[in-house]
Amino acid sequence: MPSWKESIKVADLGDHQKLEMTCKKCGRVRVVPKCEIPENRHHLYLDEIEKKARCKARGCKGHMRLAMVRLYEMSGFVGGLA
Repeated sequence: MPSWKESIKVADLGDHQKLEMTCKKCGRVRVVPKCEIPENRHHLYLDEIEKKARCKARGCKGHMRLAMVRLYEMSGFVGGLA
């Protein structure tokens, strides 16, 4: 079963959607809005973006872990006992 990163393309994201990139080596966190991702990469899946991303901290160049940031949506558990 594919992960959510393998089923969502950059083009599928909303205009105000942000991606959080965390360096696996140094721990640096960077929040990237969709508008900062070049147009020529909008056809890529999120797992492909994650594989190509590298940390830009001085001397690091570590691999990045990608996560989606939800600022405008709040979801909660809706349920109860009948």
